[in-house]
Amino acid sequence: MVKDETYLESKATYCLDLAKKLGATDASVSVVNAISESVSLRNKKLDESNRSDSLAVSITTYINKKKSNITSSNLTDDNLKTLIERCIVTTKITPEDELNSLPDQQLLAREIKDLNLYDKSHIENEKKIAFLEEIEEAALKDSRIKDTETGFSENKSNFILANSDGFLNGYKSSSFSSSCVTVAENDGNMERDYEFTNRCHLNDLKKASEIGAIAAEKTIKKLNPKKISSEKINIIFDKRISKGILGAFASAISASSIARGTSFLKDKLDDGVFSNKINIYDKPDIMRGLGSRYFDSEGVKTETLKLVEEGILKHYLVDTYYGKKLNLKSNGRSGGTSNLYFENGLISYDDLLKLSPKSLYITETIGHGSNLVTGDYSVGATGFFVENGNLEYPVSEITIAGNFRDMFKQITLANDLEFDYATNSPTMMIEGMVVAGK
Repeated sequence: MVKDETYLESKATYCLDLAKKLGATDASVSVVNAISESVSLRNKKLDESNRSDSLAVSITTYINKKKSNITSSNLTDDNLKTLIERCIVTTKITPEDELNSLPDQQLLAREIKDLNLYDKSHIENEKKIAFLEEIEEAALKDSRIKDTETGFSENKSNFILANSDGFLNGYKSSSFSSSCVTVAENDGNMERDYEFTNRCHLNDLKKASEIGAIAAEKTIKKLNPKKISSEKINIIFDKRISKGILGAFASAISASSIARGTSFLKDKLDDGVFSNKINIYDKPDIMRGLGSRYFDSEGVKTETLKLVEEGILKHYLVDTYYGKKLNLKSNGRSGGTSNLYFENGLISYDDLLKLSPKSLYITETIGHGSNLVTGDYSVGATGFFVENGNLEYPVSEITIAGNFRDMFKQITLANDLEFDYATNSPTMMIEGMVVAGK
């Protein structure tokens, strides 16, 4: 069991009081307890079983506009006293930065709505193993599946965040996840793919048999891929891949990237960066949402942001420090996005496949090919050749390339959005991308 709020609050309060007593003009403290248990099987045999239980404190002290931070996993009062004394000494010799400060008190979260983010359920190892054995049994029904690797993780955490302006709050959260990787072989050709499920509550996970069956089906479909010639063609991104493009967008609109001038979206606020059919939301208050939270990492209240409205960029992701650099108020995005997603498109998945006589459907990308300074995008990829709305055959050893400035304007979305991750996207088509093949 994770430690309760009373214990965490007592440690946070002790640190704040001592920091002020020793000369800090302001201070903030976070105390976190996290427990993780995981089991994995490989080809029906137990491969690994782990458990971790971490307890940590992070203390930030301010002396006017000077600031320093220290962390530790030793929460005895004597050690905390030593840490704070060192932190104060370091703060005194740190150069001043006029932007250093706690968040504006008026922006701090005061009212907390229960989002049901914690499930106290616990699964013993034997039941985790039984769940994984059921996954592998479903995956191995087809004789072409030669290898399986499955895993199950259970994570629980509790934390308290406090600062010298009177903020003191925290909450418990949990997550349960399971995955299956399969390797298929046919006529000397081998391919791999996976299926994954992750939820805040145990009962919301996909069934074990479903996970195994989907992983096997995806893998078998990839067998005996063909090579294709280089050309300019419409690309359809599977939801697992299109969410990564949305993630790159989020990185490009972080206040830190904008303030440093390291984003291709610098100075694009209130400009049309997508087509007028695109809307993007960041919604922190989804019940049981994987990215849901009550406040950001500074204690600032979080509210739903419509980041992109009819193609127009309306907000950056702003924290306290870089917000001051940009002359913007924090919008509760210290630590990044919460539940980020594209609003559903207007056409079905099947109709998206039929939009052009031929296209490529991408199911996996290889490498990290996003340059957020220039907007250039280039990755290795595998997937399927699509003709007249049908996945005709698998393709491999291709590279797809473009620039986000152009790609964002050419996006068409299906209406198949699902909230399987903290960042989610419907199936996406981008017109006219460059494919390098044989």
